[in-house]
Amino acid sequence: MSVPSETPSSRIVSLDQFRGYTIAGMFFVNMVGSYACMAPNFGHHGNYFSYADTIMPQFFFAVGFAFRFTFGRTVEKFGVGAAYRKAIKRNLGLLLFGAIYYGFGNRHANWAALQAAGVTGFFTNNFWGAVFQALVHIALTGLWLVPVIAAPTRVLALFMACTGALHLLLTYFFYAAWAAHSGITDGGPLGFMSWAIPTLAGALACDWMRGRGPRRALLPLLGWGVALGLLGYGLSCLTAAHQVIEGTSAAQGWGRWFVEPPFVSPSLPSDLWTMSQPTASVTYMTFSAGFCLVVFALFVIACDLLPLRIGVFRTLGTNALAAYLIHNIVDNALTPYMPNDAPLWYTLAGFSLYFGICYLFLRFLEKNKLYLKL
Repeated sequence: MSVPSETPSSRIVSLDQFRGYTIAGMFFVNMVGSYACMAPNFGHHGNYFSYADTIMPQFFFAVGFAFRFTFGRTVEKFGVGAAYRKAIKRNLGLLLFGAIYYGFGNRHANWAALQAAGVTGFFTNNFWGAVFQALVHIALTGLWLVPVIAAPTRVLALFMACTGALHLLLTYFFYAAWAAHSGITDGGPLGFMSWAIPTLAGALACDWMRGRGPRRALLPLLGWGVALGLLGYGLSCLTAAHQVIEGTSAAQGWGRWFVEPPFVSPSLPSDLWTMSQPTASVTYMTFSAGFCLVVFALFVIACDLLPLRIGVFRTLGTNALAAYLIHNIVDNALTPYMPNDAPLWYTLAGFSLYFGICYLFLRFLEKNKLYLKL
């Protein structure tokens, strides 16, 4: 625990509120999103873009914004070398913490089973799905972006395109086939390449906010947001186009060239172009980056240009790592008493209790100026 160095006036209100909203959304989808009464848009499905799929990219967006912002301040205070060393150490520390926090897979029943598994069994025993989750992905993405985090804005945009293209090529040539039987979560060991897309969108947003101010930043935030969203959806339509070209499409008319829009259950089988959080597909990340920019622009309007302040979002948004760790502990305590087929009233009551407990812990930390950081 540490007392933050930032004063309230030095914080970016829209970013704190955006992050707080994201954490509140995480609480909701992680706790009750997959319940029968919440289907289908509040759970992860892996074959289209649901509300639940908006949450994790927003964390990466906020990480990219903060990384760009704090790296520049560290350079001003301590120099370039110190800034790079700090960034690398921080992400390596988060990588180690995340790996230990998530664990390395299923426990072996006995010594004979461990010996039988061997080195190969270590990696096939749910390792890829166990370790490569949010904190580890954030750390790997941060390390991937260290070489360009101080680069000009145009270089960030170019790197966004290049990292997405590289992930797409590797997925096409071998990664999709490997991932299909490896039990990966959120993109697995190569997910950092595509998670860099919403992260870099956050870094670009930081540049626009610092260089133009909130009001003038709205145009690139909204413009790039819409453009990336359309690009991500347009690329996802290659799933339908492929079927038309192959002559296997059952649809008629011009609509056969399009897949269902985001938030609508799909009718076509998944492939390389499907928006999917489990595979961290480029289409999903590209659309997510655009979605993040538009949502953040709304918070800029509400919080930087207008005086909106939501206390709950402030409490959650200024202690994000603590919120992430606490919510899993509370979730594990309450879910044994919340069956998946519970009625809506019971599910919402359980979520309210869960949210309230999480908030009380985080509010206590805030009042005592205790913030968990790495």
